[in-house]
Amino acid sequence: MCKSKRRSDGIEPNSTSATSLRPTASSRNSSHTTRPSHSSSASAQNGLFWTSPSATPISSPLSTTTLSSFRLSLSQNPLIFSFSEICSATANFAAGELSSAAWRCSIRGTDVLIFQRKLRRPIEPHHLHTQLSLIGRAHYNNLVKLIGASRSDEHVYLVYEHVQGSNLATCLRNPKNPHFTILSTWISRMQIATDVAHGLDYIHSCDGSDSKLIHNHIKSSSIVVTEPSFNAKICHFATAELCGETSEDQMNCHVRELEDSESPKLKRSVSQSRTFEGTRGYMSPEFKSSGVGSQKSDVFAFGVVMLELLSGEEPLKYEFERARKCYRRISVIETAREVMEMEGEDEQGMRVRSWIDRRLKDSFPVMVARKMTKVALECVDMEPEKRPTMSRVAVKISKLFLESKIWSQNIGTPSDPTLSFAPR
Repeated sequence: MCKSKRRSDGIEPNSTSATSLRPTASSRNSSHTTRPSHSSSASAQNGLFWTSPSATPISSPLSTTTLSSFRLSLSQNPLIFSFSEICSATANFAAGELSSAAWRCSIRGTDVLIFQRKLRRPIEPHHLHTQLSLIGRAHYNNLVKLIGASRSDEHVYLVYEHVQGSNLATCLRNPKNPHFTILSTWISRMQIATDVAHGLDYIHSCDGSDSKLIHNHIKSSSIVVTEPSFNAKICHFATAELCGETSEDQMNCHVRELEDSESPKLKRSVSQSRTFEGTRGYMSPEFKSSGVGSQKSDVFAFGVVMLELLSGEEPLKYEFERARKCYRRISVIETAREVMEMEGEDEQGMRVRSWIDRRLKDSFPVMVARKMTKVALECVDMEPEKRPTMSRVAVKISKLFLESKIWSQNIGTPSDPTLSFAPR
């Protein structure tokens, strides 16, 4: 069952998202809302119930039990597509415009994105149906909606709604113009941090069939920045569950980080031991050593994304030092820690100013930036038990977002070139 989350930022749903029925405070622990089918006698419109003339009147206010039963009775689960439908939609897996394992296409008259994922363990059809039924009850504006899935012998094909926009990694680091970013204001980055925090908190608040759900693939390339609102949506929700990446299957697995490989993914080792997908720079220490994903490892990955938003830098990169004639490893986590270690000697925030993305042109509230960096570093603590929950993180970021809004309203559009005295 999924807990409803109240949005503190007042964001309107994107036009590509399904309209959701928002529950009242009394139904926070009830099942999540699903869209009514055309045959249903009661529907949701603008958050209110209405009934057809032939329907039995529904008493108001509705009790929690009645509302929960009504939701469960609705048929709004993701679809199970046949493998032939997937083949037809992708033109027999022709080279797509996205990647060799992702296609934008149309299926059953809907514009979708189809992702191919490796099966980590055999999945029975009834298990796939059960997982899809659970995921179908999750409706949240900051998640890219899963429309359905298909299974072959070795792969799972996940069918998501198409959302107009681009991934966060490209928005921050345009490969064609590294000096340009569409996210050129502090508020736009705070908006994305708030959206992602609430989306991940929603996922962690969902109860799976056996355990708490995790995302297990949080990174800047799995976050979509929508157009034209510049809101953020998390993609690949429930990929771990649908691909068989459960905790019990991951126990006693051998995982190694391919530091010298061109690929950022974890792959099967020479000994053919089972390894699990992870992205270099986003993996928590315990995930690297065991391969077992958890909500705490999600928090760690989210902290890395926050540091990306603040600095504009990649999580991990190598720069060639001509003097030493070797490559130097640069981690965004390590550089952020170095900045904050000097916080006591930096009352004016000069170090923070020099570390924050220069493309923001020093137009940001320094105190909020310092607090955001602290929150991010709490998320990437080496000890899992010391990391905060996503619920706590979401609350902190929401407060900092409101502080940023007040700062933005007070300062207006910066026009004075001497607004910042920070050295660059």
